[in-house]
Amino acid sequence: MVKHIVLWNFKADMTEEEKNNAAARMKSELEAIKPLVEGAVEIQVVKNEIASSNRDIALISTFETEEALKTYQVHPAHVEAGKFVRSVTENRACMDYEF
Repeated sequence: MVKHIVLWNFKADMTEEEKNNAAARMKSELEAIKPLVEGAVEIQVVKNEIASSNRDIALISTFETEEALKTYQVHPAHVEAGKFVRSVTENRACMDYEF
């Protein structure tokens, strides 16, 4: 199994309402990819609600294999969602690991 975790901050000039709307859209678009990618076990988008965190939103996903993760990364639905994500976020951090 492979865990894929991505963390972002929303762009600094966004209002709270814009951040909430962006988070909802990211959640909708990214989580909808799970049934489209063979080997995708979990895709979850979570908006930070606790002040001690230093990132605004996270993508936490699990794939059966590294190959399934690679398939996800080039899937047209992911590529399209990524365009929106890049338009509203900055300071991306990513970690992938096997478990």
